[in-house]
Amino acid sequence: MSSNPAKREIVIIGGGIIGCTTAYFLTRHPSYDPSQHNITLLEASKIAGGASGKAGGLLALWAYPASIVPLSYRLHAELAQSHNGAENWGYRRLHCGQLAARGRLSGQSSGQNDKPKTEDSVSLKKRDKAALGKLAAAGIPKELNWFSPESVKSYYEMGNPTNTAQVHPYMFSTAMARLAEEKGVKIVLGSVSSIDTSDNSVKSVTYVDKATSQTHTIPATEVVISAGPWTKSVYPLAPIAALRAHSVTIRPSKPISAHAIFTEISLPPNFGRTNTFVKSVRTHGKTVTPEIYARPNNEAYACGEGDTLVPLPKTTADVETDDARCQDIVDYVSSISDELRDGEVTARQACYLPNVEAASGGPLIGETGVKGLLMAAGHTCWGIQNGPGTGKLMSEFVFDGKAKSANIGNLDPRKVL
Repeated sequence: MSSNPAKREIVIIGGGIIGCTTAYFLTRHPSYDPSQHNITLLEASKIAGGASGKAGGLLALWAYPASIVPLSYRLHAELAQSHNGAENWGYRRLHCGQLAARGRLSGQSSGQNDKPKTEDSVSLKKRDKAALGKLAAAGIPKELNWFSPESVKSYYEMGNPTNTAQVHPYMFSTAMARLAEEKGVKIVLGSVSSIDTSDNSVKSVTYVDKATSQTHTIPATEVVISAGPWTKSVYPLAPIAALRAHSVTIRPSKPISAHAIFTEISLPPNFGRTNTFVKSVRTHGKTVTPEIYARPNNEAYACGEGDTLVPLPKTTADVETDDARCQDIVDYVSSISDELRDGEVTARQACYLPNVEAASGGPLIGETGVKGLLMAAGHTCWGIQNGPGTGKLMSEFVFDGKAKSANIGNLDPRKVL
């Protein structure tokens, strides 16, 4: 540790959204002095290589926890205004709703009753008056016409452009890292092997360089652990578990409106994974709940339910994708939308979400009880939404000694460590 009391050696562990926004806000804090403050961001694989690059990117004032959501939602808007977020990471406000629908068997189009699709039976009924009437009767907005009228049972709005927005997670996370780097943050690719906390105070961080496999130890006055589901591997006392989640991106056959949709799809009998119109032996629940987020530039993101079948690997680069689970998501959303069914699947991917294993829930943001050691982890599916707020608060813990922008006593890591 430096003998100069003004000198700070700040180390951030984890290059996901939380680490990147922490780096960004540290460099924007009024007390930040690049001549006195060295900030190193350590990432084992690549920036936003995990959930921060593969999440849905939904932002909402109705998210949780309430203690941090308003701050973070406001900061998203401010960041987009300051750095042209609409262009640089797809920031936009949108509608969000809950859609209940009946799924169709593969090959069945809007307006068909169990008849196989043929070349001369291209469905136009979604656009005619009768079809639009069915959508209206279900309470579905006029512009949300990319769902099969025969499938939709009901719809209600959960959010609107006053309280709901979105970003592209990978573009947003990497932009935050880039903006932090421009202000002096050093990004290093390497896996942390230990944190020296002798005498109950942070002293240094040791890591293995990704490119050279050489071991390095760097001094530290403050360490921010923001390693998402890998937090436990860095700090074993952290009650953070990992949940695997699969998702796909689809380029729809026609443009779709700016909506985020939480679905509840009742599957028909004999529904299966039918890449070649042959029923799969895989079983499906009677009701499935994929989420569908329309993105700018004619892209749709869809994700399914999580699983714990495969343990957390060493790094984000080692995450296994189950193609069958991705195909399930494609089949589910295709069963209620011709535009998605006839679109092009552009990505099949998996990631791990960090969950706090404690009755208090999460995330965990703040001091750990070890001098200089801070934690920002366990953000579940709301990491992108709550990233800016968490980063802002981490900068305050480092430079002000406490959280100033929000009352987050309920998120204190010391309650569960």
